[in-house]
Amino acid sequence: MTLIPRGGLVVSCQARVDNPLHGPVHMGAMACAAEQAGAVALRANGPEDIREIRARTALPVIGINKIFGDAPVYITPTREAAEAVIVAGAQVVGLDCTDRARGGPDSWMDILRAVLGAGCEVFADVSSLDEGRRAADAGASYVATTMSGYTDPSRPVPAGPDLDLVEALAASVAVPVIAEGRIATPAQAAEALDRGAHAVVVGTMITNPGAIARGFVRALARQTVRG
Repeated sequence: MTLIPRGGLVVSCQARVDNPLHGPVHMGAMACAAEQAGAVALRANGPEDIREIRARTALPVIGINKIFGDAPVYITPTREAAEAVIVAGAQVVGLDCTDRARGGPDSWMDILRAVLGAGCEVFADVSSLDEGRRAADAGASYVATTMSGYTDPSRPVPAGPDLDLVEALAASVAVPVIAEGRIATPAQAAEALDRGAHAVVVGTMITNPGAIARGFVRALARQTVRG
């Protein structure tokens, strides 16, 4: 039995420092809105936001801890980062389980074992079928397609979600597969479930008004040029 119910929507409540909504007050309000709308879980970054969201909602929280440095891995890259979100109240810990170089001494397997040992579930962010299989074999509670399209700097990021990877993982691993990454419409979310996803994570197209507004602005500008 896992904390994230089958067939549900997980809303990613995150705002970078350059976003006017950055900070625990705004993310707490965003989480409340997601809960009212029927979301089954939340994804949040950093101890402060997680603590605020746990105080204001009853939904399970997938906690991550983004720490940026010279290494490409920044999503909960160390055991210390994982411990901080657990102390803040996250019941599920998301971490980067890709094959990329890490800046610290902890492998993703080290962090995974520490999280499981603390009594929390592990949400493994992967970019490929092989990575997903390894994470599931290592004991991950969920395997998510979060990093698909983001691990090869020589290639452009695809426009849409990697539903082929969702389907391949669902056919290959025994743990729940979560569709995450570039899901922009309800139709794409529904298709992810049809392709075998246990649940779907949506962030930008629900919780980033700036990105949504820019899409409308660009569409109107193109129409103006045509006119």
